[in-house]
Amino acid sequence: MAVGGFAADASVNDFNGKITLSVVITCIVAASGGLIFGYDIGISGGVTTMKPFLEKFFPEILRKSASVETNIYCVYDSQLLTLFTSSLHLAGLVSSLLASCVTAALGRKKTMIFGGCIFFAGGAINGAAENISMLILGRILLGLGVGFTNQATPVYLSEIAPPKWRGALNTGFQFFIGLGVVAANCINYGTARLRYGWRLSLGLATVPAIMMTIGAFLIPDTPSSLVERGQIDQARHALRKVRGSTIDVEPELEQLIRYSQVSKEREQESFMTIFQKQYRPQLVMAFAIPLSQQLTGINIVAFYAPNLFQSVGFGHNSALLSVVILGLVNLASILVSAAIVDRFGRRFLFIVGGIQMLLCMIAVAIVLALVSGVHGTEHISKGNSVFVLVLLCFYAAGFGWSWGPLSWLIPSEIFPLKIRTPGQSIAVAVQFLTVFILSQTFLTMLCHFKFGAFLFYAGWIALITIFVILFLPETKGISLDSMYTIWAKHWYWRRFIVKGQVNQDNLP
Repeated sequence: MAVGGFAADASVNDFNGKITLSVVITCIVAASGGLIFGYDIGISGGVTTMKPFLEKFFPEILRKSASVETNIYCVYDSQLLTLFTSSLHLAGLVSSLLASCVTAALGRKKTMIFGGCIFFAGGAINGAAENISMLILGRILLGLGVGFTNQATPVYLSEIAPPKWRGALNTGFQFFIGLGVVAANCINYGTARLRYGWRLSLGLATVPAIMMTIGAFLIPDTPSSLVERGQIDQARHALRKVRGSTIDVEPELEQLIRYSQVSKEREQESFMTIFQKQYRPQLVMAFAIPLSQQLTGINIVAFYAPNLFQSVGFGHNSALLSVVILGLVNLASILVSAAIVDRFGRRFLFIVGGIQMLLCMIAVAIVLALVSGVHGTEHISKGNSVFVLVLLCFYAAGFGWSWGPLSWLIPSEIFPLKIRTPGQSIAVAVQFLTVFILSQTFLTMLCHFKFGAFLFYAGWIALITIFVILFLPETKGISLDSMYTIWAKHWYWRRFIVKGQVNQDNLP
């Protein structure tokens, strides 16, 4: 074996380099796990603008909206309302940390099934809710389900996909998140006129849960996960299924067994292993990438877009239709990302998307400041409201081909096997914690900061774009087992890589 493991890496690329119909279908089925997260993101914002829902659970918001003295930014400022949205993410934070142990012990596939079942229960309870307690309980169960699936699915996709196509296939997860958002927005638009439309919207969360759970039953677990748990025959069968019956899978299987053995011989996998010095680059990215994704403000826009559009001058139906348009733009941009991410690389998309979002956020703040007044008391014309929608569409497009899919892809591909599940758990937990804090505070921030809330996110977008330029190396086309080389060559991260330990520590 060559120094640094490069001879072994070449063989990995050789027998992982082809894409088959089977692996595409498997990845599509697995990526459908994003439906449940996307559906929840899209459904909650629209439901909170439905009058029957507000009459039953949040009547004070209706009284506030009828007041002529309330400025446009403060109509939906309610901590109880934001708790309805953000409680899911607090539960997701807890379950994503637990998911590390579950995924390592039971595998990626069973973790996805488990998450789908819990999400189903949460959707059923929300649809039947009679009080705030039932609403919050349902949201907590939804969050637990999303935490498990969000931890397992990106890892599954990165482990099953050939390195050359890993970016495109992993992007499928974000595509299904976007598809879930669009589907939820369309359902909200259709049910908004019904007296109990909100029950239908919340209860239909059970449908994507059923789809994902059934789909997970039909696909094999990843060969890496099966080998890690000593199920060699099942790993062989899984490899034959995704690589094709005409491919000799024994060399790849032997490689996976060798990596797994090296890992187990050196030390048992421990959650604390990731905190060792040689894994400092991966640990930083496990925190920085998901944190940065949420500091772009995208989920805040997704959760509260109906409230925002209704506040700035759209009627109720127009506000829901605007959110559908926003979701379709984001969905189309994800397809663009899938087409070019493995050609132009991750860094290019991060930087271009970051600049695009930055300019759009600044423009939205300027427009709102000019047309609504400093205190947000001026009426906004329909034309200016449409202009805000157009700017947010460009913003959503920038996110869709950069920070959206890449924030799931990067954490799932940079960790060696021994710390892959705890690394992904940390990344998902950081995302949920950040979303919880931001979603719990956004409506209050909007009320007090007014248009300045968008400048707040613009400032963060500028900082995270600079961070990518300086500290994120390119991972395009590199096999998972060779990923350590990017840190060894990086101008800053190489100081944490001990040369004598590269083979031993990073092969698995």
